[in-house]
Amino acid sequence: MGEIRIFPMDDSAAVAFAVRSLKKHCVEITAKPECASHVLLGVPSKPPEREIPSQLTIIGGNLDGFADTYSKMDLLRDPQYLAENAALTAHCTLRLLGENLGVTLQNCPVLVIGWGRIGKCLSALLKAVGADLTVAARKASDWGMLTALGYRSIAVSQIDIDNYRAIVNTAPAPVLEKVSPGALNIDLASRPGLTGENVLWARGLPGKMVPESSGALIAKGILRQLQEEAL
Repeated sequence: MGEIRIFPMDDSAAVAFAVRSLKKHCVEITAKPECASHVLLGVPSKPPEREIPSQLTIIGGNLDGFADTYSKMDLLRDPQYLAENAALTAHCTLRLLGENLGVTLQNCPVLVIGWGRIGKCLSALLKAVGADLTVAARKASDWGMLTALGYRSIAVSQIDIDNYRAIVNTAPAPVLEKVSPGALNIDLASRPGLTGENVLWARGLPGKMVPESSGALIAKGILRQLQEEAL
């Protein structure tokens, strides 16, 4: 990896596993920022307590809040990282449903809102375990694809919250002004889509629930981008 030396500036478990994986791929990790070429933050990233030297490239996610004077490697702009992270999020959500529902998912009426990356991955898992699944989407083209794939689909405007034991939102925009008090309501979106007190806010699940898998994915994304830069 040439002159690449990464200084980890985040104490999360996911970053620790990412560092372990990078070391296995012969990427140099340094404990001295003055010796580094890159600084590794969490994904998504928040501003660290200490200042980042201006000559370092920042590795993280959602880096728009950092000054444009920095070079950046934003994993949340990497389509492959986003797709694989969506799959991790879906698996974590399935676990979250199992831990909080009190009933099995087989034949359980579940609504997934949104047909993006996470919605697609989660719907496939829910269908595989036998949930009584409905997917709400905004676009007619999505309704057609959902039908073609064997899913029950409805428009967002047709949602009746009383029909479901669990509602999972993946759309990063307001979709429901109220939620069912008798349902498990989970919001995965980066911007809230559900409104109400009875909502489980569940962002950044991979880093919290499967930090080893999350760290491995972060390392994989870094290695891929470093290799592309070297070409």
